[in-house]
Formats: sequence, structure tokens, C-alpha cells
Amino acid sequence: MEIILVLILFGLCLFGFNWLMGYRKNHITIDFDDRHTDYGEYVKAIEDELAKQGRNVSYKGNRKFIIDGRSYIFIERNLSMGGVPVQRTILKPEK
Repeated sequence: MEIILVLILFGLCLFGFNWLMGYRKNHITIDFDDRHTDYGEYVKAIEDELAKQGRNVSYKGNRKFIIDGRSYIFIERNLSMGGVPVQRTILKPEK
């Protein structure tokens, strides 16, 4: 019985972590090794990375991008992967 509870708890933690980190359907995630503290520089880095991926991208302001004709909202997360800080960009489809 205890093993089942531990497995359920582990599964819920894994699901919660994936949900917070942007691993969801139709979300776009980008990890940057370099820290972008200037917002304008950060937006330009996102546009450049998406253009490298072959996507049609434009920034509309107020954390909104149009990517391949669809509207996305930009969310930033900072996390540590193996002791190294990573700046994660999550682009969430706007409803």
C-alpha cells in the first residue's frame, strides 16, 4: 500500500513539474544558456531562435508574439539544471 502511495506521489510531482516547465501540447519552449536581462535583447533573441527554426515570427508587444499565424503569450522561467542556471522561455498559445 505504501509503495502505491509513493508511486502516485512521484507521478503527481513529475506531472506538476512538466506542467510548470511548459511541456504541454502546442507550447513552444526555448532554453537560453546566456542570461538576457534587457527585455528588448531577450525579445530579439526569441525572434532569432524561432527564425532559425524556420518559423514566421513577429513581436506585437505586451509579451505577445505571432508565430506562424497564431498568437502566443511569452512566459519566462529561471531554473537550475545540474547546478547551471538556465533561462527558459515558454510560448503559450493564446485562447
